[in-house]
Amino acid sequence: MTVTPPIAPRHPVVREFHGRTFTDNYEWMRDKESPETIAYLEAENEYTKQQTADLEDLTEEVYQEMKGRIKETDMSVPQRAGDWWYYGRTIEGQSYGLSCRIPVAEGQDPWTPPVIPEEGRPEGEQVLLDLNELAEGHEFFSVGASSVTTSGRYLAYSVDTTGDERFTLRIKDLETGELLPDVLENIYYGATWAGEEYLFYQRVDDAWRPDTVWRHRIGTDPAEDVCVFREEDEQFFTGVGATRCEQWLIIEAASKITSETRVLRMDDPEGEFQVLWPREKGIEYAVDHAVIDGESRWIVTHNASGPNFEVGECGVDKLPHLRDLNVLIPHRDDWRIEGVDTFRDFLVAAYRRGAIGRLALMVLPEHGYGHFTELEFDEELYTAGSLGNPEWDAPVIRISYGSFTTPARLFDYRVATGEFTLLKEQEIRGGYDPAEYTAYRLWVTADDGAEIPVSLVHRADLDLTKPQPTLLYAYGSYESSIDPGFSIARLSLMDRGMIFAVAHVRGGGEMGRAWYDTGKQLSKKNTFTDFIAVADDLISRGFTAPDRLVAEGGSAGGMLMGAIANLAPDRFAGIQAVVPFVDPLTSMLKPELPLTVTEWDEWGNPYDDAEVYDYMASYAPYENVTAQDYPDILAITSLNDTRVLYVEPAKWIAALRATATGGEFLLKTEMSAGHGGVSGRYARWRQTAYEYAWTLRASGAVVTSAGQPGQVVR
Repeated sequence: MTVTPPIAPRHPVVREFHGRTFTDNYEWMRDKESPETIAYLEAENEYTKQQTADLEDLTEEVYQEMKGRIKETDMSVPQRAGDWWYYGRTIEGQSYGLSCRIPVAEGQDPWTPPVIPEEGRPEGEQVLLDLNELAEGHEFFSVGASSVTTSGRYLAYSVDTTGDERFTLRIKDLETGELLPDVLENIYYGATWAGEEYLFYQRVDDAWRPDTVWRHRIGTDPAEDVCVFREEDEQFFTGVGATRCEQWLIIEAASKITSETRVLRMDDPEGEFQVLWPREKGIEYAVDHAVIDGESRWIVTHNASGPNFEVGECGVDKLPHLRDLNVLIPHRDDWRIEGVDTFRDFLVAAYRRGAIGRLALMVLPEHGYGHFTELEFDEELYTAGSLGNPEWDAPVIRISYGSFTTPARLFDYRVATGEFTLLKEQEIRGGYDPAEYTAYRLWVTADDGAEIPVSLVHRADLDLTKPQPTLLYAYGSYESSIDPGFSIARLSLMDRGMIFAVAHVRGGGEMGRAWYDTGKQLSKKNTFTDFIAVADDLISRGFTAPDRLVAEGGSAGGMLMGAIANLAPDRFAGIQAVVPFVDPLTSMLKPELPLTVTEWDEWGNPYDDAEVYDYMASYAPYENVTAQDYPDILAITSLNDTRVLYVEPAKWIAALRATATGGEFLLKTEMSAGHGGVSGRYARWRQTAYEYAWTLRASGAVVTSAGQPGQVVR
């Protein structure tokens, strides 16, 4: 039976702000409990299923390729914490992993991780959590916390079984295997232990903002838990954690542009947290603890001296004005300092220069401080990060490394000798030769002269004398950087002749804080025009053509997709928008919605500011749909998403179908999932295969017809 495109009923609602009016025909879809809303979403799902029926064979083909390349029975490299080595393992056929540990063996180097056999169980292995058992009977499953006490006796873990990111926490006695009666409901991500007796955690308010930090005493009724901090300012989030040295508990309260830190000695968990430096609008800072010449010191990363941050230090007794700290790394215009990790004998700094994230190490001398030395790697485009080490006195740090063409690698870096030891490299089953692929960077000049970095990766033997199918990806918000990383799934695109390109547009963090600042609030349109400039450049260079170019973005990057669909529909054959933020003005005018008030620092406050209202109204994707030809669009959302509500893409697709003069518009709603989509690795792989099959068809890389497998177009 042929299903006709759903035509959403119009129930006009007039919005009035600052003397402006907007008639919203589809706001009725916001009622998640309405049978009409559910019926409409289900009709869209049925229509999407019909319109992508010819992708079933290709989806299965790509899925099997991905699955065949992934080592399904695998384990992580053990990480030492206390007297135990902790690791995770996956087993072929099981959707979720197992969390395990074995004791540190006597007589062996306590800093060299043991090799865990792939088959069977090593002597002394203890399975802390079997996530498959916990997920049984649930359509969705996600872990929010997994934290073990220093002694290794108690495990606090939390789970979400709906996708709304509200977790239930339980405590397991790892000596007996029994669950304690303590059950904490409706809490936020994470949990921080203070000794064996106290647990600190967070709750959210009605707007899904983590606004409170609580203390739970093991063995007591959770109703008696103590709120140790409440953040009244609706633009601020809270967070709680501990220093690696386990001497301090830390509460951070932060908006998008301002932060404030409170500390409490770990051995006084019922004490009162003290503010280190009172919040000052526009000033962000973070602290870690070091011991220098036997004296406790704060290592402070802050932006009081410049937008790209600097690193200073001081004693722990009192934090002076941030501009009066002893400077360890000065502010510079050409790099963005992202943070410092402290250990007993060294410091590790993470920073960004030339659109690449970098690491530098300072070995602490007998007295005072030393100098930071950058760790060097061979490739032009790469991603290197410090995974740290739970142990304060560790002589090694874990370094992760990868690139567009190099599968993920994990090293131990021995600080005293400068020696890298490869612990694990991502295995690509069936064989993989990095020489068969190439990655490089282009620079594209925006209309205002800004130089936009663009990363490209494709098969080395691809014929670039003619336009090729291309997937152009971007995010461009929250100072988030899209760094070079390897993807097994992406091989299925490139092996079918596709170019994968990343536009590092303004609003992201690749080029420092100014790159972010000039792509937010009243400069947000730079994000969109940057992306279009990159598309135009790739077309003008002959890499691709409008009938071969597909754009993709998710969440805030999905808003980018909606904007470029309105501004430059003729540049693209298809646009894929995943959990897209395409109705931003409506959301930012509803302070009661999840995240709205905290987001005003990112987008501006249209509720109180008419200039911001008008600016957002001029680009909001949903409100700017017009009677023009659009590329084919696939929007993917989740009913239980608390970050970008399903109603935004639902309204957008309805408006496109009612207004556009050309283009196919599809909406796929996961009815039991959250912002991250479906759960379980096999379900996620199949979802990726489906999305890639649609991209391959839209770009012309593969031609499909109902009931026939996709054929590669050469």
